[in-house]
Amino acid sequence: MCGIYLTNIPFEEEEVKTKLESIQFRGPDHTGIKKVSDLIFGHLRLSILDLDVRSHQPMQFENLTIVFNGEIYNFSTIKAELEALGYLFTTTGDTEVLLKGYQEWGEGVVPKLNGMFAFAIYNSVTRKIFCSRDRLGIKPFYYFWKDGQFEICSQLRPISQNKKLNEEAISMYLDCTYVPSPFTIYQEVHKLSPGNNLEIDLITQKYTIKEYWNLKEVTDSGLSYEEAKLQLHELLKDAVKIRLQSDVPFGTFLSGGIDSALISSIAAKVSEEPIKTFSIGFEDPKYDESKIAAQFAKIIGSVHTETICKTEHILEMIPKLVTVYDEPFADSSALPSLLLNKVTKHYVTMALSGDGGDESFLGYNHFDWVAKFKNLIKVPFWVRAGASKLLVFNILKSKTQPIKRIFNIKSKNDFIAGIFVGYNSLLKKRNLDWMKHYNGYTLWSKNLFQATADLNIKLWLENDSNVKVDRASMAYSVEVRSPFLDYRIIEFARTLSVSYRYVSGRKKKILRDILKEYIPEEVFNQPKKGFAVPIGTWIREELRGEFIENLSDDFLNQVPNLNVVKFKKMFQDHLEGKCDYSSYVWRVYVLSKWYQEFGFYKKTNAS
Repeated sequence: MCGIYLTNIPFEEEEVKTKLESIQFRGPDHTGIKKVSDLIFGHLRLSILDLDVRSHQPMQFENLTIVFNGEIYNFSTIKAELEALGYLFTTTGDTEVLLKGYQEWGEGVVPKLNGMFAFAIYNSVTRKIFCSRDRLGIKPFYYFWKDGQFEICSQLRPISQNKKLNEEAISMYLDCTYVPSPFTIYQEVHKLSPGNNLEIDLITQKYTIKEYWNLKEVTDSGLSYEEAKLQLHELLKDAVKIRLQSDVPFGTFLSGGIDSALISSIAAKVSEEPIKTFSIGFEDPKYDESKIAAQFAKIIGSVHTETICKTEHILEMIPKLVTVYDEPFADSSALPSLLLNKVTKHYVTMALSGDGGDESFLGYNHFDWVAKFKNLIKVPFWVRAGASKLLVFNILKSKTQPIKRIFNIKSKNDFIAGIFVGYNSLLKKRNLDWMKHYNGYTLWSKNLFQATADLNIKLWLENDSNVKVDRASMAYSVEVRSPFLDYRIIEFARTLSVSYRYVSGRKKKILRDILKEYIPEEVFNQPKKGFAVPIGTWIREELRGEFIENLSDDFLNQVPNLNVVKFKKMFQDHLEGKCDYSSYVWRVYVLSKWYQEFGFYKKTNAS
């Protein structure tokens, strides 16, 4: 797990060093800067495999030079294949395997990779740079391009060539709480979308992007439930096993949920020694799962570390969030994620997590919405629209607003999109043309559950969950590996009947039935509370003054396309306890802090 940088802009070495120092947390073990031809390569190393200096980067082999971030979990298999072809190796890590694999197969090496990765390889003979990002966007890849000049980096902050705000991206953020790929908060900087390769031709001064992987039309496997459960269990065991390859101490994140319990249980079985598990607890019982996690740990025999998180601990993470996330990012669960990684780093450098299970196995609460409204949206629009008007006369008007919005949805696809962009926009004018980058969910499956899951994977997983985990872990130089994000599991889950995963309100049915083999059902079958923090209460109480100060009229009027009048009403209603608008207030607050951090707004005394 590292940070990469590459440019053909003629910076001095000290300038590149300063850029890398701004994201030093991604790789504190070694900083490598190397000039090759007219290119400058930079690399920050967090040593996980082959801790020797021989595996430092940038790494060269013949006419190739690489900077690589991530892990290739099946590198041993690929290495054996290359050795059979006559290649020799001087390291025991995966970077050399990737480099020599590219020498042998060119871009054909990418489909062979099972891992999380973002890399750039320069061929000094062809004068071409080949880049690739993993299938699910676990590892970040930013690039700037203008008139043949480029910068490539693992984070946005070191890319310095464009500081013009992308106003459309701000609107996307206000809808989604993040900026979705391929966009960034800046106009001429982009994210390479997951499952894509990027090739730069330095001779023609042009670049091309080509997709190598995507979700595809769902085909039912036809497996019986017991066959599906057996095959999935074997896949999960292998996904965990190959992610336990490490030359540094490791552990697992363990909450009170199904996913982390299953991953930790399998890891405990696979590991020759008792594993270390880590959990965060909260003082407020509405949010606390620590007691359940402690039960899990006792059953699987792990060495468990529990941290009870107090409000002040979480609040201390807000400046860190703004510093390490680069773009506005308003998933409030990033705060406890930062704290969890801060604690974990005292014990281990690598941890397994349960991230990704909800997307494939229908675990999120919005799948309950799908169950409730799948029949409603079959009713003709004119009937539903008429019924929604009757709700106006309900004396509890504020309570009926969400229902009215659902009644007024025109199509199944609009319903699914609304789950992720919201049914209540803060914008003066909403334009969802950017969603065309994610319209596969309208084509791959006719099943409402699966279509929702597909957009979950393509939009939310990459841009929210993976960003949250990457930045929160990297902020404290921890590598997090997620077995549920093994592309084999993603692909396999989509071939299973929805009834194997969700039935009668029972989410993640097949995972629960596998977990029974490790933990008694009465222990894990408790209400899931989520990795949430009491943002709504903080806004009204502990942070009331902070929010009022940072959400001044002066700032709000500078935010493009924000419906200031509507937002101020929502903010006031929230402060007075009339409605819970915490999600909306939080995202505008985070935007304010981001504006200040990156020099786009300076508070005045009047503010």
